[in-house]
Amino acid sequence: MGMEQWIAAASMGLFVLFVGEMASIYHYMLQAPEHIEAGIIFEPDPKILQFISIGAAPGAIMAAVSFILSRRYGSRRVGLMIVVGGAALLVGMSYCYSITDSIHEVYGTTATGLAPPLFMLVSVPVMIFGVLLFRIRDRRPRKDYL
Repeated sequence: MGMEQWIAAASMGLFVLFVGEMASIYHYMLQAPEHIEAGIIFEPDPKILQFISIGAAPGAIMAAVSFILSRRYGSRRVGLMIVVGGAALLVGMSYCYSITDSIHEVYGTTATGLAPPLFMLVSVPVMIFGVLLFRIRDRRPRKDYL
């Protein structure tokens, strides 16, 4: 496998990791009490920003790099991995958006309401760029200058 295929696989893994992290924190906010007995109050904004910087941002950058590396000749495998990563992001964020209304109003902050629709919008161009790689072109032969 070429370098662009490994980068696309890492991108897909990071998107799935981000979806898992976001689903777990939203699921926690459904069941968490308002105040924990030890005096620690859970704040979702820093965690959501941490999850974005760990999963979604590097995943999007890696998807863009693998697209740039394979755009000249096209690659069905790389395109499929990018599309699967974008689809996982879309499905996971739609799940998080569907349970946003059930979260207690203490946890209803800007990041909890804004993150799922934002990354649903991000997933659409990711899938479009993955589909663009399905067209396979012949490589031009190298020229011998010597």
